[in-house]
Amino acid sequence: MNRSDIRTGIIGLGNIGQYHAERLVDLSVPIVGGMDIAEEARTRFGRRYDVDVYEDHQELYDTVDAVIITTPNKYHEEYAIDAFERDLHVLLEKPLAHSLESARRIADAADDSEGVCMIGFNNRFANTVRIVKNRIERGDLGDVIHVEANYVRRRGIPGRGSWFTRRQIAGGGALIDLGVHAIDLALYLLGYPEVKEVNGVTRGDFGSREEYAYLEMWGDDAGPSEFDVDDSASAFVRCADDRTISLEVAWATNRPADHEFVIRGTESAARFDLLEGDLSFHSASTAGPDHLEDTSVETRQNDTHTEEQKTFFDAIVAGEDCDDSVEQALSVQRIIDSIYRSSEEGQTITVGERERERER
Repeated sequence: MNRSDIRTGIIGLGNIGQYHAERLVDLSVPIVGGMDIAEEARTRFGRRYDVDVYEDHQELYDTVDAVIITTPNKYHEEYAIDAFERDLHVLLEKPLAHSLESARRIADAADDSEGVCMIGFNNRFANTVRIVKNRIERGDLGDVIHVEANYVRRRGIPGRGSWFTRRQIAGGGALIDLGVHAIDLALYLLGYPEVKEVNGVTRGDFGSREEYAYLEMWGDDAGPSEFDVDDSASAFVRCADDRTISLEVAWATNRPADHEFVIRGTESAARFDLLEGDLSFHSASTAGPDHLEDTSVETRQNDTHTEEQKTFFDAIVAGEDCDDSVEQALSVQRIIDSIYRSSEEGQTITVGERERERER
């Protein structure tokens, strides 16, 4: 078997679905169909890729070996679990779900399935991240003790009134949209340690305003009546081994945009811009006169979604799992849930405590 033997369909034929489809074409993975509840999206996708399109996902599932699910968060559970029950391979866009309860049900179904499952944390595959991960693994940074994770837009709320800005469908705002990437990347570089507790605050300062100054928006602006989610969040995450993560995410805030990650180690630190790809390492030395060292690293920027798809389909070909992708995504969901709870209750939250209480 190779990639060209894996019949693949896409659930959710909007912008992200088409984005994935273009990369499937580049990788010579056969697109055999697509599914969407919107007739216009089905028609557009069917014409563009000359494939059958469906209103019922079960009909698509009759024709495929693998699916890529790119629907709004609330609908991940239905489409993913039905795919797992058929032992299909699933690439599920982040986050795992719109709620912790839904995420847990998806994870349980994935565990029972024979299919490969991967969650779409594409930023792991950036060349800059790969270089930093390699330096950490070979010990160049010493013990990595703290990660500063920033994913901040100055004005970048998705169209108010779209599913992104409705809690019932998305499960949250900037935290679950951007924060999910930042949290995963921070934990990934730390080696996914167990998280002990979280303290955070989420805010809705801008999307709820009648007057919202912006230069561009990814959709029509329906105004504040269609906005009931957070547009920024600040949090502090403490791991069981006392390593820590500071998190700043925002769709909108009165400060310059910031996509900087700083990985602090006992021997060196790494700093990179998640979107621009700038990468540098920083250390101090007593070899000769005491001095500080700052080293810039240049590398090519790569298409992270293409690399993500390669990893997914190569795992299928090899008959291997995608490491702990689902369990790690569930860990991220627990942290997001804990940050929202911390903000609502005004106190530090022990991560996983609610699940342990339910088990008792």
